[in-house]
Amino acid sequence: MCTLGIVTIGQAPRDDIVELFAAQAPAGTKVILRGALDGLSDAEVDALPPLNGADTLYTRLRGGRDVKISKQAVIARSPETLAKLRADGCDAIVYACTGEFPAMDGDAGVLFPSRVLSGIAEGLLPRGRLGLLVPFAEQGEKLATKWARSGVAVTVEALVPSAGPEEAAAVAGRLAATRPDLVALDCMSYGPATKAAVKAVVKVPTLLAITATGRVLRELLD
Repeated sequence: MCTLGIVTIGQAPRDDIVELFAAQAPAGTKVILRGALDGLSDAEVDALPPLNGADTLYTRLRGGRDVKISKQAVIARSPETLAKLRADGCDAIVYACTGEFPAMDGDAGVLFPSRVLSGIAEGLLPRGRLGLLVPFAEQGEKLATKWARSGVAVTVEALVPSAGPEEAAAVAGRLAATRPDLVALDCMSYGPATKAAVKAVVKVPTLLAITATGRVLRELLD
């Protein structure tokens, strides 16, 4: 039996993330999720606000509260979380955030979804128009730059992952107006329901980070 370790940039439990990864993993895989913010009270989390748009990450806390959190604060706490998953005996570890991260202690062999998602997008869209959904408007400039490459025009819309299908459809309508050839949902908290709502409107291939990463993990664990 394999053991899959998951780092969330928020707090455990995150049953939505565990269930989606478990569905992609080989039968019988044990899944262990730990959060970079585990052990912190709500007040302690609120004391770690982003410094600016580039430092902004979205996550969902224990209990379901949406928060903006400092990326630097998450990075500082991540080595300890990774070490705990190593001690759990995990055969593979995924860092469940689509942001780009610097080298961190203990990250050797860890799968980062940003690399998966950008690799798929580059393979599917060598040139054309990429539509990007991000959690917060202030992330737009930074993430558009992250995704930019020669021959590809990037347009960005903001949609909080906890939004309902009606709001998702409205945002997708604005994105559809830019006539994208491919859409990427740039956050691990977007789920299949959001993807379905968006794709129904934009009517082009739409990449969901969590399931795309899960399928790569299946290749690693099989």
